[in-house]
Amino acid sequence: MTNPFMMPPTGFGPGSQPLDHEDDKLEYMPLPQDMRTYSPRLPEIDDLAEQDIEPALSVMRDLSAACTRIATEGGTAQFDLRGLDAVNRNLIAETLGEGEVSAKVRQVPAIAVQESVFAGVWTLKSATDDWIDVGAIPTCVTQDPFVSTRAGEGSKTPLAQGVVNAPPLFVELNDKSASFDPQAPLHVVNMSLLPHTEEDLVWLDRALGEGAVTILSRGYGNCRVTSTTLPNVWRVQFFNSMDTLILDTFEVTVIPEVAMAAKEDLIDSGKRLLSVLEAIQ
Repeated sequence: MTNPFMMPPTGFGPGSQPLDHEDDKLEYMPLPQDMRTYSPRLPEIDDLAEQDIEPALSVMRDLSAACTRIATEGGTAQFDLRGLDAVNRNLIAETLGEGEVSAKVRQVPAIAVQESVFAGVWTLKSATDDWIDVGAIPTCVTQDPFVSTRAGEGSKTPLAQGVVNAPPLFVELNDKSASFDPQAPLHVVNMSLLPHTEEDLVWLDRALGEGAVTILSRGYGNCRVTSTTLPNVWRVQFFNSMDTLILDTFEVTVIPEVAMAAKEDLIDSGKRLLSVLEAIQ
């Protein structure tokens, strides 16, 4: 005879209990609906046939070739737009559009960076210059991102009431910064998984300060990447579609991967640019 203690329990789990009338229909939380995807983009400029647009077409052919080359060989390429007239500049701007990633580089002069709909193709503007960068990330973003725009106070930051774990975390980040090796595995301090107080975050913010670069990447939600004044230390924050912080980390790296275009993106961009050029011509 089978021992009753060996039999699975009954009367438990989903479906074991009768449903009330109000329970007949399951309701789920709404999921994010809006996510940017690539769609073919043609410029909306009238009377192109009556204009000399060969300079713009030449630039875009060079952009396509640069995407393919850099995906294989690495590096970046720059294209100065200051020599083009208004018609050709507008044609390039309309064709490239605006993608998911933008950045501010607070140097003199300040630079506004905007990724185009072609990943890895970036438009850059300052008070004196107007150009395009092709690459995983524009050179100006990685050139000197840790220059202070708000000085870090370091380990001398006053310990306010409620500060618990921030000082040893700063020691860890400072040590990883001082011994940084770009070939070493990525080092991440995940504040979302570590016990900490709000005062800890304020203390770390004051201790690390703020560098010259802020990057915003938009997808289902937002990702905000900010350089600190500690070399190779970045704060990376992910927000959901309701603008709620869901992941808060510090990364010790040259540039966080979330901000960069992948090799596959560059290859696709090269092909897509050629398709748009064929449609314009």
